[in-house]
Amino acid sequence: MLDERPSERHVLTVTVDNDPGILAKIAGLFTARGYNIDSLTVADISENHRVSRITIVTQGPPQVIDQIQAQLERLIPVHKVEDLTELGPHVERELALVKVAGRGDSRVEAMRVAGVFRAKVVDTTTQSFVFEITGAPAKIDSFVALMRELGLVEVGRTGIVGMMRGVG
Repeated sequence: MLDERPSERHVLTVTVDNDPGILAKIAGLFTARGYNIDSLTVADISENHRVSRITIVTQGPPQVIDQIQAQLERLIPVHKVEDLTELGPHVERELALVKVAGRGDSRVEAMRVAGVFRAKVVDTTTQSFVFEITGAPAKIDSFVALMRELGLVEVGRTGIVGMMRGVG
């Protein structure tokens, strides 16, 4: 039976021990409830490499998100779970590499658009560019859409990372 409740986008951060299999356990919680992970990033955040921060973007009704959060908190190697969406104003960023083929006018236009979006050229040949762009996911979506019209070849995205605004 499909869940008919309204779905909301949530950004969760999970601080965990770097134990083998923890990422599989976390992904399994989402799979068991039938919800997709839209974005997943993991980064080592401690000097001794024992703790990582996982950022998960997902969608679901508030009750399901609350259940997932509670289940995550019960996992032994999990130190802390935060729902940035519920906590308030936060910053989200993503990095993408975007390869665009082009010659002549389309090449010039791709460079012009890249300048508007503050994308940086990280590789170039006579037939293509690879741009690096960072920003909010919507900014990257817009850049990719424009490049699609100019000769988009390939896109690689890191996934979203998020952090609360202010101190604390």
